[in-house]
Amino acid sequence: MTLLHSHGTGGVVWEFFCEVILHGLTDTLKLLPFLFLTYILMEFIEHRANGKVMSFMHKAGGFGPLIGGVLGAAPQCGFSAAASNLYTGGVVTLGTLIAVFLSTSDEMIPILIGGSIPPATVAVIVLYKTAVGVLCGFSVDLVLRLMHRDGREINIDELCENDECHCEKGILYSAVHHTVTISLFVFLATVLINAAVFFVGEETLSSLFSFSPFLGYLFAALIGLIPNCASSVILSTLCTEGIISAGTMMSGLFTGAGVGLLVLFRVNKRVKENVLIVLILLAFACVFGPLGDLIVKI
Repeated sequence: MTLLHSHGTGGVVWEFFCEVILHGLTDTLKLLPFLFLTYILMEFIEHRANGKVMSFMHKAGGFGPLIGGVLGAAPQCGFSAAASNLYTGGVVTLGTLIAVFLSTSDEMIPILIGGSIPPATVAVIVLYKTAVGVLCGFSVDLVLRLMHRDGREINIDELCENDECHCEKGILYSAVHHTVTISLFVFLATVLINAAVFFVGEETLSSLFSFSPFLGYLFAALIGLIPNCASSVILSTLCTEGIISAGTMMSGLFTGAGVGLLVLFRVNKRVKENVLIVLILLAFACVFGPLGDLIVKI
């Protein structure tokens, strides 16, 4: 689609409004029920069972990456933020942290379902991300053990001092707050994407990711490093629009740990260690993203 097909300035404005603004608003309204139900469930877990869940992760010992990978698959970034604090406090291993980061899908699930992606396909994506997280988590812990660098002193005081909790206003308030916030992100991301498609065209936009097969995955992985849910919203929406493949989306979501990385850099004073973790995530994303395209087709 180009502006050359429009009839006058008024026609351009009206076409832009209908195809960009209204389409973005419609897509966002469709997501509201999925987002609200998701956050009601997640807030219930966080308010009523989060402490028990994290205690279980600590007691899991060597099975931490398995537990972390499974919990990280939940459609929210709360576990990634908690895992960053727990890793900084020495409660969980680096492998467990990596497992949580890699498996975290943030806003992907409700957006894909709301974008008419078959639930079975969404389930395969979630299972694949979880499996990659668990496998890579165990691998990281194994390498550290072989290097005799797997020991880390537990420092609960550091963990508590840096843990920010805003759960005092209750489950319903938190769920509504998250739903409204993410809906605004979805709307803005959808409008920006639709505007790009409107002015640039789908083929040109897709070529940014397909210019080089490897660079497309790397570009998505770099977008995933944006330290909030915006990256998962953008990548998931691009996937539902057919602009990028499932594997390209997953490359970005492997690095997209929500606010987990932001929390990690804030609470963990070992900057070089944080940078190494980012590089590890990028490496895994560039390997398992392309493999994902062999498993999932959208």
